[in-house]
Amino acid sequence: MTQTVQIGALIFAFAVAAGVAALATPVVSRLARALQVVDRPAARKVNVRPDIPLLGGIAVALGFFVGLSAAILLTGDELRFAGHMEALLIGGILVVGLGAWDDRSPLPARPKLLLQLAAAGVAIFYGFRIAYLTDPVTHTHWFLPGWLMVLCSTLWIVGITNAMNLMDGLDGLCAGVGVIIGATLTIICWQGGEWVGVYFGVALMGALLGFLPFNFAPARIFLGDTGALFIGYALSLLALEGYRQLSLLTFLVPLLALAVPLLDTGLSVLRRLRRRAPIFSADRYHMHHRLLHFQGSQRSAVLSIYFLTACFCVIALSFTNLHGFVSIVVVAVVILLTFRLLRNLGFFEVEAEDEPHGAEGRR
Repeated sequence: MTQTVQIGALIFAFAVAAGVAALATPVVSRLARALQVVDRPAARKVNVRPDIPLLGGIAVALGFFVGLSAAILLTGDELRFAGHMEALLIGGILVVGLGAWDDRSPLPARPKLLLQLAAAGVAIFYGFRIAYLTDPVTHTHWFLPGWLMVLCSTLWIVGITNAMNLMDGLDGLCAGVGVIIGATLTIICWQGGEWVGVYFGVALMGALLGFLPFNFAPARIFLGDTGALFIGYALSLLALEGYRQLSLLTFLVPLLALAVPLLDTGLSVLRRLRRRAPIFSADRYHMHHRLLHFQGSQRSAVLSIYFLTACFCVIALSFTNLHGFVSIVVVAVVILLTFRLLRNLGFFEVEAEDEPHGAEGRR
């Protein structure tokens, strides 16, 4: 396949995904209203406007699958995508169905986790796996035994899926962060010659950008768990597609790209463990809640998180060209600076008596 055809197919995938998502969003919005799958304002929520439709993730998923399928048909290279499409389609339908069900009638944590594990199992079966780790100095591959490969891969997929879901607390936040992270992981795939991942990432970005104008503050439709879970699932697989060619410790680069949602999730778990509260319980100390309290408006808080995500993504891309002990030193510096930033913003103050004013989130 010539480079011209590749570029043309990528542009086509992006345009089709964005167009389908943009056209589908108003239809999904009317469907959600008809089915009464809408957000209900409550004491713990940022949104105070009644009856904002959920299920926006259906439009995103539809745009993604149509855009990616259109590119595959244009290139005529179906064999290259074998296994990948099955994992995306079957696993994606599982998480979208789970999210839609949860948006309509909230589910307990256990059945939600079981369905997420099933979606992760599908992806692992079709080849999305953490098969080895790489020594950052000698570049030696350490291959994992089968049971450990399955465990690490499952934790990665389920962890990223839930991390993005936890971020869906402000208008346009999850979708916009998904675009930034998706672009970074797509570039990583391109650097490693993983063209399936490039097509995958471009279609995902197109679908999210087609939906985002309807979702940015003030949102006319929310992603709901339908979209947040799908975005997290898709990003987790995109990261697995691109990591294979990295010269650093296996997940250093995708971990940096996904740093904001992962840090938010990690701090959430820490807070709940320290308070001896259930891990899946809700609180109002997420990163977006804190920034909403400091910034005073949803748009400002969301743009701040966009900027922070973009900074980590730029660092992640720069790491693809670092080798040996230099990479280890830079990692240590990034960790120290990140810790200092989070401390200055008060994210470690989990025992405060008063919750941030106005920081009630959808999570």
